[in-house]
Amino acid sequence: MRTVTLLIDTRKELSTKYKKILKTETNVCYTAKNLISAMKYIHDYEPDLILISDSVDGDLADYCKKIRALTYDTRPVIVALSKSSELSDRLKVLDSGADDFLSEPVMSEEFLMRIYVHLRRESESNLNEKKLLPNRRYSMRALKRVLAFQKSSSIFLISIDNFENYTQNYTTLASDKLLQTYIAIIKSAINENDYLGEIRENEFLVISENIDAEAIANYFTYAFETVAAKFYSIEDNKRGYIISEGDGVSGRRVNFVHTTIAVINDAGEHYKDAYNLFTALSRLHRTAMIPTKSNYLIERPSLEGEIAEFSASNNILIYEKDEALKLLLKTIFELQGYCVSYAESKEDMLNGKIPSLLILDAGESENLEGLECCKSLRANPDFAQTKIILTSVLHDKELVLNCGADVYLPKPYEVTSLLHWVDELLNT
Repeated sequence: MRTVTLLIDTRKELSTKYKKILKTETNVCYTAKNLISAMKYIHDYEPDLILISDSVDGDLADYCKKIRALTYDTRPVIVALSKSSELSDRLKVLDSGADDFLSEPVMSEEFLMRIYVHLRRESESNLNEKKLLPNRRYSMRALKRVLAFQKSSSIFLISIDNFENYTQNYTTLASDKLLQTYIAIIKSAINENDYLGEIRENEFLVISENIDAEAIANYFTYAFETVAAKFYSIEDNKRGYIISEGDGVSGRRVNFVHTTIAVINDAGEHYKDAYNLFTALSRLHRTAMIPTKSNYLIERPSLEGEIAEFSASNNILIYEKDEALKLLLKTIFELQGYCVSYAESKEDMLNGKIPSLLILDAGESENLEGLECCKSLRANPDFAQTKIILTSVLHDKELVLNCGADVYLPKPYEVTSLLHWVDELLNT
């Protein structure tokens, strides 16, 4: 992403000279003559560096202090330009918030090099050391500039899903290698002038001037799915999922990592500010999510209306033969704020409201009907988003999870253990 420099100077000739020196392929320079006009550029572009000349009305030190106060949240580099070379003037200006003081006249080569050094330091201060990508704050600044520049571009919100579970089972070292591999894949498909930055540890923002967004998104999903299997053990690849250990006897079925991508084209024509743009991008991203595989979704400019806000359900359905345990579970979960109902048969499950979570008893050891019920529910597209905790007297963790359950909980179990898994499944 190109850097932005703001020059506050009332002199026509010198400001034109400075602007000509500063304007490069990697840096955009804007000029303002007073504080009021400067604030528009500060709001719209969040400049990386602000140059203030002593030609402005008022005291230069006071001007630097005002700019620093007005930009406390973005913290740009401030460089003062003055005809004075007095030490007292330098100290006063630097004490008022300026990062550097240049006495005029200044050689063009030195001027440009000093600005370059400041911009380099500003860029490095916003860099994630592990991934060597701009951080979230700088990514949000990049979104704001997309709207301000009004350039045709495609904006990608890219995530690696199930990343935390992968890290817990395969260590941080393995997850770091996974991140680095995907970052390399993304970089291979974008141009050097495109932007790639961090939103969260496993979430990235890409701003590309390439108009064929669908081809890029398709490449990302294909390439990620191709390499992802290499980050799992032979046993997990054969099984098709990870068994995440709970308290040593319980276990959770964890899907493999996959990528979800949301794309918005020509955002400048449809959004007024970066917050609304990022909110729309996040909604689109949630809509694109599929629990078990990579997917992408592109907002088409021809479509009208907003994407509905995602809302997590708190409905729990219980299928349990033990009447006393059933009543106990209902009471406990209702005290936790959940909406709880019972099912007496498989038909009740299919004909009732689709729950966000099902606590399903596998049945007696002679007749484990719950296992077959779990298989058939998993094959039903209506239950694709429903989490299933399967409790069983059969202590065979892998057999139970192979039926499609998200969590295996052997009987008898502690209610606190069940509460833990319910919270884990519904709030992550």
